[in-house]
Amino acid sequence: MPPLRVINAAAPIRICDNGGWTDTWVARRGKVFNIGVRPLVVVRLEVFSRGSRDARVVINARNYGFRYAPALDQPEWGPHPLLEAALHAIPPPDDVDIEAIIHSTAPAGASTGTSAAVVVALLGALDKLTGGCRTVNEIANEAHAVETTRLGRQCGVQDQLCSAFGGINFIDIVDYPRAVVSRLDLADETRRELGRRLVLIYLGRSHSSSAVHEIVMRDLERLGPECAQLDALRVAAEKARDAVLAGDFEALGVAMRCNTDAQADLHADLVQREARRVIEIGAAHGAIGWKVNGAGGDGGSITLLAGARAATKRAMIRAITQENSAFTSIPIAISRAGLRVW
Repeated sequence: MPPLRVINAAAPIRICDNGGWTDTWVARRGKVFNIGVRPLVVVRLEVFSRGSRDARVVINARNYGFRYAPALDQPEWGPHPLLEAALHAIPPPDDVDIEAIIHSTAPAGASTGTSAAVVVALLGALDKLTGGCRTVNEIANEAHAVETTRLGRQCGVQDQLCSAFGGINFIDIVDYPRAVVSRLDLADETRRELGRRLVLIYLGRSHSSSAVHEIVMRDLERLGPECAQLDALRVAAEKARDAVLAGDFEALGVAMRCNTDAQADLHADLVQREARRVIEIGAAHGAIGWKVNGAGGDGGSITLLAGARAATKRAMIRAITQENSAFTSIPIAISRAGLRVW
């Protein structure tokens, strides 16, 4: 049976998050520079007449090859708590059946805010379905609450905001979780050159470092929000902002490198052996900046800022992917739009 209505939503993922860790509750206030990029997370919400299907709500998680009907009236979460919690946050109307189809070409666990983008896109589609008029900022706040309030997870605010707003952002966390987002509007030439130089390398396995992250959170709680470690990350975000606004790629590379050093100062295991090897190869092929994406740790991905010569960038990517068959270059493009729903 064809659906009565189809709602589509798309949201970008996030890379190069200078100042990450300062957007958490333990930091209280923070500064984050990040970039929303394609590939997008895409949600397709198919709407049917109530009672016309075997289940009122179906989740179709294409990346996992898993389709199921969640028991939304039960106290326990099912196979995909994040998606189910989003359906609790904005419940579908009682007079329809729906199927939510979720897909992304970005690898799961790449430390690029993919899970946040999924929730932002799904909430955007559900808001459209329910006739709501939430702003993108309200959608981002609700997506953050899905992870923290409904699921009880540790979670910063920057990923949801980047997916909702898209583009290149400077986020001022004035009092966690309250934040102000400034879109950095670059000259066309600067934006194109930045997009040409950015390289995203997936390290071959999903990010999983909860034990290390818990240690870091405990240490930061003990040191307090004004500690030197967090200040170094805040400064790296401000330097990245100033560099891109000036079109100074050398300065941006310095800011990215300083941020990765500051991550390692939080805990050595936040910049793992595979990431360090990619950095070594990148530097040998003219890369001027590198940022371990997200909080850092096992697996995930790293953003590189290549030098001026396109041929050298291509040689760098070849050398990295030949070094380890698990290393993958993910094609990206700066996404000028954030959440889009139609």
